[in-house]
Amino acid sequence: MSNLVVVTGAAGALGRAVAHAFIEEGHSLLLVDCNETVLRSAYEGMAGTLHFLVTDLTDGAATLAALGGAVEAHGPAAVLCNIAGGFAMGVDVHDADASVWERMMDMNVSTTLNACRALVPGMQAAGRGKIINVSAASASSGRGSMGAYCASKSVVARITESMAQELRDQGINVNAVAPSIIDTPANRGAMPDADASKWVSTRQLADVICFLASERSNAIHGAVIPVVGLS
Repeated sequence: MSNLVVVTGAAGALGRAVAHAFIEEGHSLLLVDCNETVLRSAYEGMAGTLHFLVTDLTDGAATLAALGGAVEAHGPAAVLCNIAGGFAMGVDVHDADASVWERMMDMNVSTTLNACRALVPGMQAAGRGKIINVSAASASSGRGSMGAYCASKSVVARITESMAQELRDQGINVNAVAPSIIDTPANRGAMPDADASKWVSTRQLADVICFLASERSNAIHGAVIPVVGLS
């Protein structure tokens, strides 16, 4: 039976931390990102069964074809970690043009939906699977100058809850994490005066994701778990 773990956004800071945690547990991984150079360099020299897939997850047809081919080659996904996403702020709702909303919806919602469309049928056929999405603590309510981001991550939370009800009787758990500020190089660069020790480390968040991917989480369906550290 396949123990393939699929990690989208695998070239990013959180994606790398999640992948490394699963590698340590001995899983086979399918690492998905749109940037082949960064993706391969992030795992250079690492041991383990690693497969690389380069595709644009915002493109539904391309994602279906790419992940469909990967399933044929490596078997159905046992775990799908939808890490791919993005953040933008600084524009008030009434000033944000359509491109801001489209970008956040594409990066956070379309990537999640397209990966699920491609991989859930294989989980259904196998009668088992774990899906972990990434919402955000800030999406529990609207925040000033973060309207598009909060809305997109709230959609991810609602998708998680809906899919959990649809798939729970088929042996598939769907849950999400909702982090606050993640301690990444990009966030440190954007907020140099902040106390990063209060933020959530990528490894702490990866540990929660690994728990949700394990059999210990079999009774959990549709949870959107805050992972906020001290922030």
